[in-house]
Amino acid sequence: QVQLVESGGGLVQPGGSLKLSCVASGGIRSIKTMSWYRQAPGRQRELVALITGPSSTQYSELVEGRFTISRDNAKNTVNLRMTNLEPEDTAVYYCRAALILSSNVPADYWGRGTRVTVSS
Repeated sequence: QVQLVESGGGLVQPGGSLKLSCVASGGIRSIKTMSWYRQAPGRQRELVALITGPSSTQYSELVEGRFTISRDNAKNTVNLRMTNLEPEDTAVYYCRAALILSSNVPADYWGRGTRVTVSS
């Protein structure tokens, strides 16, 4: 059974940095796209960044220049390096993977999220 597990969230002061990681495991043949979304209280979930293939990336204009997404295909891992964090970045961050299962069936999975709080 496929699982996506996020880690790295926490409390950080404005201007600080955090690195989130997400590991996908269980019955995966390949992963096409890995992405990070976030959902702040009272707001809709929004795309933060995605990476397709080895290095094709896309960012929300709200984070471009401050966040960097990367992946390690050998480890089925995606990372999100967040710098110069702002209180507006406070949210639960979710990992998402568009993948091919071992049975050759395409599927889409979400992690349970990791909370990021930016506050002094």
